Amino acid sequence: MGLKEELDRLYLEYNNRDFVHPDPLEFLYNYRDTADREITGLIASSLAYGRVAQILKSVSFVLKKMAPGPYIFIMESSPDSLYKQFKDFKHRFTTGYELCRLLIGIKNALDEYGSLNKCFLEGLKTDIGLEGGAVFPAVAGFAEKLNTLSEIECSSLIPSPLGNSAFKRLNLYLRWMVRSDNVDPGGWTGVLKSTLIIPLDTHIYRISKKLGFTKRKQVDIKTALEITGALKEFDKNDPVKYDFALTRLGMNRLEKTLLENNI
Repeated sequence: MGLKEELDRLYLEYNNRDFVHPDPLEFLYNYRDTADREITGLIASSLAYGRVAQILKSVSFVLKKMAPGPYIFIMESSPDSLYKQFKDFKHRFTTGYELCRLLIGIKNALDEYGSLNKCFLEGLKTDIGLEGGAVFPAVAGFAEKLNTLSEIECSSLIPSPLGNSAFKRLNLYLRWMVRSDNVDPGGWTGVLKSTLIIPLDTHIYRISKKLGFTKRKQVDIKTALEITGALKEFDKNDPVKYDFALTRLGMNRLEKTLLENNI
């Protein structure tokens, strides 16, 4: 069996919500309305660093306070009420103040653009989205807008567009919102799956190096783009579809099987 066939087999095997828990993605399934889901996704992906149990606890804490739904909650909340609600929040490096500034940034984006989807689309250039393109300029622009609209640099939540980040959490957010299958719920329009970038962390980097997808030594956006380019050889229209299966592959210690079959 060739590598493409093995990757496609793994995608079909793991493309099932039964494999999602524990993953902050699961919170998006609670909202049918894209207006709620895009806010939930940004909060969940922004807090997706550290131990999984703590991530789920932190995201759950935030969303419970946002009843009956994130969109209504944010649009009806004042900065003072947000500070009062989340003053004691703490998630590793993220303080309640920084979380509140992000929520205020989201509210300002909704006021200005109508949705986070439309806010993101403002950063798309005319040639982005064509075959062979990459969505990174819009990702960096989106990060810059959110930091500006939040009126501080939310460094533990939203990466600086000038940094050397792999933009893992924003690329993860895009995967959730742009793709639509048994795992990724989708909801956004105007962004092609073919332009998405692999959400690169040390786990995906390690697997990718062993599979020959990259020889770079830095876990940064250039490496993420290189790995995404390698995955395009297996599916040029949806290269990031393999991300979920590859992360689960490591969790279940099946990585060795994949490598033995294809190296």
